[in-house]
Amino acid sequence: MWVGFAVFVVFAIAIDLLVMEKQGAHKVTMKEAAWWSVMWFSLAFVFVAALWWYLDGAQGREVANTVSMQFITGYLVEKSLSIDNIFVFLMIFTYFAVPEQYQKRALIIGIIGAIVLRAILILAGAWLLATFHWLLYVFGAFLVVTGVKMWIAAGKQPDIADNPILKFLRKRLKISDRFDGEKLTTMVNGVKHYTPLFVVLIMIGATDVIFAVDSIPAIFAITSDPFIVLTANIFAILGLRALYFLLADMASRFHLLAYGLALVLVFIGGKMLLIDFYKIPIGVALMVTAGLIVASVIASVVTSRSDRGATDKA
Repeated sequence: MWVGFAVFVVFAIAIDLLVMEKQGAHKVTMKEAAWWSVMWFSLAFVFVAALWWYLDGAQGREVANTVSMQFITGYLVEKSLSIDNIFVFLMIFTYFAVPEQYQKRALIIGIIGAIVLRAILILAGAWLLATFHWLLYVFGAFLVVTGVKMWIAAGKQPDIADNPILKFLRKRLKISDRFDGEKLTTMVNGVKHYTPLFVVLIMIGATDVIFAVDSIPAIFAITSDPFIVLTANIFAILGLRALYFLLADMASRFHLLAYGLALVLVFIGGKMLLIDFYKIPIGVALMVTAGLIVASVIASVVTSRSDRGATDKA
């Protein structure tokens, strides 16, 4: 299964890169983003269906049902947390005024880096948890604290100009003021400069690291099986680029989603802290997670309509 999944990921990325090279730099339409989003979402459920069929024959119906529910819950959590990624990506692209036709390449390079990074972190995390069981409590407490911080920070716009990584790059590197197509370096008066697109890629990579630290402990609260953790993570990441272009224009409509994600992290952290005292059934975890996310999305849409209605009347 490990080898088969690795081949699938390499093949999927190769197809994505091939399509990108064939299309060239272009603005991704809503229709194109929707099509790719549906495809990645469908592939995740085709995968879990195949996994259920295999486990049902090899280890029995109960194991197949449990593992499948773990994958779906983990995938839902990772997919939801990736939406927060998207909002940060949108702020980075807006701050650097990245032309829409260049955003696709920046995202796919960031996704490849995220896959490699998360594979390393997941395998390391699985070994650490198997060796040091008490780390579960550390991860659980970390998720609760992160959830509380996310709740407090929800609705506040971070100032990218004060980002320490951006300040470091500006001090150490010669950065041009203009983009040069999709190039990462350019010549200015005979001197090599890095383009703003290079800085954007570094910022996206740093964002991936930060969100990986949050999301990987979250899925380990659902299952300690490294195969399920890895596959759920990667399926969520593979659909990240399409989801970005689908949601980028609607980011303001989901202004309450951060509160829902904060509650999800607190719930999952609490689940991890209680693991040796009471194991919350995976079905309950799935319903609570889905319920919090759906409720925050519905509340966002309803309040957005109410605000627009009040504005129109005014």
